[in-house]
Amino acid sequence: MYPVLAPRRGAFCFLALVTLAGAASAQAWNDPRSRALVEMATARRVEQLADTGLTDYRADAHGYVTFLAQLGEGFPTPPKIVKADELALEVYWHAPNLSKQRIVGRRDTLLLPTDIQYHRDHLGIVQNNFPNIIRIGEGDEVADVPHPLSPTGLGEYDFAIADSFAIRLAGRDINVLEVKVRPKDDRKPRVIGAVYIDPSGGQVVRMAFNFTRAAFLDAQLEDLAIVLENGLVGTRFWLPRRQEIEIRRSGTWLDYPVRGIIRGRWEISNYRFNLQLPTPLFTGPEIVQAPLAEQQRHEWKGLILDSLPPDVRAASDADIANVQAEARRLVRAQALAHARQTVMSARGLSDFARYNRIEGLAIGDGVTQRFGAGFSVTARGRYGVDDKDVKGELTLAWQNPSGLGLRLFGLRDFRDVGEVQERSTAMNSVAAQEFGSDYTDPYFVRGFGCGLDVAQSALTRWRLDASVERQNALTVHATSVTGHCEPTFVDIVRLVDRSTFDRRAVRVAAVWDRSPSLWLLGTELTTHAELRAVFASKPPFEACPQCESQWAHRTVRWSFDARVERPFGTQRLATRLTGGFLNRYQERRSPRGDEFVYFGGPISAPGYEYHSLWSDRGVGGHVEWQFPIPFFPFKLGRFGRVPPRATLAPFVHDVAIRHLGGCVSFASASAPDFCGLPAGGMYPSVGVGLLTPFELIRVDVARGLRRGRWTFSIDVSRDFWRIL
Repeated sequence: MYPVLAPRRGAFCFLALVTLAGAASAQAWNDPRSRALVEMATARRVEQLADTGLTDYRADAHGYVTFLAQLGEGFPTPPKIVKADELALEVYWHAPNLSKQRIVGRRDTLLLPTDIQYHRDHLGIVQNNFPNIIRIGEGDEVADVPHPLSPTGLGEYDFAIADSFAIRLAGRDINVLEVKVRPKDDRKPRVIGAVYIDPSGGQVVRMAFNFTRAAFLDAQLEDLAIVLENGLVGTRFWLPRRQEIEIRRSGTWLDYPVRGIIRGRWEISNYRFNLQLPTPLFTGPEIVQAPLAEQQRHEWKGLILDSLPPDVRAASDADIANVQAEARRLVRAQALAHARQTVMSARGLSDFARYNRIEGLAIGDGVTQRFGAGFSVTARGRYGVDDKDVKGELTLAWQNPSGLGLRLFGLRDFRDVGEVQERSTAMNSVAAQEFGSDYTDPYFVRGFGCGLDVAQSALTRWRLDASVERQNALTVHATSVTGHCEPTFVDIVRLVDRSTFDRRAVRVAAVWDRSPSLWLLGTELTTHAELRAVFASKPPFEACPQCESQWAHRTVRWSFDARVERPFGTQRLATRLTGGFLNRYQERRSPRGDEFVYFGGPISAPGYEYHSLWSDRGVGGHVEWQFPIPFFPFKLGRFGRVPPRATLAPFVHDVAIRHLGGCVSFASASAPDFCGLPAGGMYPSVGVGLLTPFELIRVDVARGLRRGRWTFSIDVSRDFWRIL
């Protein structure tokens, strides 16, 4: 056993961390103390290669290389694992600078069809904290970047001691100094980050860095962050112990990007020294694969996904997120940002073509122009064939690298009243066109406003919008193949009393989102909450003698959606809690259709008609148990093989709503009361879901147990709804 840095994925901490020794009051770039330290560390890197006390060593490395995909505008959802490889390596090193790695075990799990092939150096570890010239992706991703602790790097970077930590190892205290690193010219291919150095001998304890935009040779590269941690072997050398790399790529053909992420995680152990390794061992490529028969003999524990580090599914590993944030603090935003460009803009494929009962077939498109310095303009529009109307949105936005953003927008578009999306837009288009089954309840909005976006952390985001609007009910114009389309709920309300829906309003909404991430007891938590206030005027055609002021109709509404999931080996417990609460501050007017809390549909209340359960407050809960079942495998050519298992997900669901009492009365005395209120109380249901291999398609059958019915739904996996 020998002391090492603790392999915890949340922050830089040590297993033997005992006290924080101190922090520099201010960063002094290139002060004599900082320069002396990095010069000593640079000299020590050269000396270690020639040190006769360490002629060679052999070690074992165990790691994962995982390919993930992340979807959605702003990437609000966590990455989805597409392919996971688990590898076992034999690592060899010989003075002065010879390195060899043999892959003696490799297995993979394919969760989505892909033909991705990794660069060779993604399948191994980094020796000696990189050579003097850094290359990644066999030179296809990053090449010819000077190492900050190299003779060339000493003249190309600025250095500043930022922090010091005291650690107790083998009965003695060792101070480790954090040194910030930034390029003198951030327009050149350079690294940005920090190195952690033992000042007693100049050994590198840890490196954590990113790269400037100029360092990326692949135009689609968005980010490349690396964390290298070393363990103290014996009492003399800091050698590789834990390593992480994250490479992000995103497409530029669509403003709604699909991001690909490669994550490598490595643990290195079992060092043996001075074995007199033969020099011919190091001939040929640095990383090679053992014969397939030898790899197949390697013994593994459990399945890949069982042993995969749990935070690999997270939106961003905390260590990697810290590296990315630090890089943005140390250099200008332009050194990390993409160049100016004009791209197509869409929030999903359905922005190009969709079908619903209001517009019929709607054709649209959009464009985003990025000007640099964080500024961009986005314009989107579409035309409905049946309603013969143009809808659109224009947004002027600015965002800095830390996640703070400002928006000015104008819109002439639809807004839906539902709590949650019940069906993917693509599937809803098919159902509406063929069967008249449209799971949307929109109303029309024209207005302008401003917004503020704040990234509280890598996981949480705030959004504040304020707008002045004119809101109107919509009329069904389309017909389905069956010749029938039901009216929207708000259209029914409009027919009863138009004054309850056509109005001017000031709308303020605060939204808080937490991306799926690790939480208590190994669970994964996703949350969305919205607080909305509406100040509405009396319509110009309504006398409204009861109204005390022009903005007499005032409501405050709070809604939430929280999901908690917990894996148990190959099985998974998935829960969801949704709800909303409405407060009215002008009792003489009833709330409008868009202000109620709605349930009913495959997500919010399976076994009940779409939006058949509504009130001024309600809560819905969902619990399901997912477990694998056998399935017939078949080949997909170069895209892999369909796995021999699907997923069965029995579930229970319950909705509780408050009874409003009697009928809803409207402002106009001549209008009849609307007595379509559902009874208050509990509305339970039971059902079972089937997820096909790769979890691409989900089929649900459910039964509502109180005035419900049997329902059947089929849709693509909810992970893909945002892109559809």
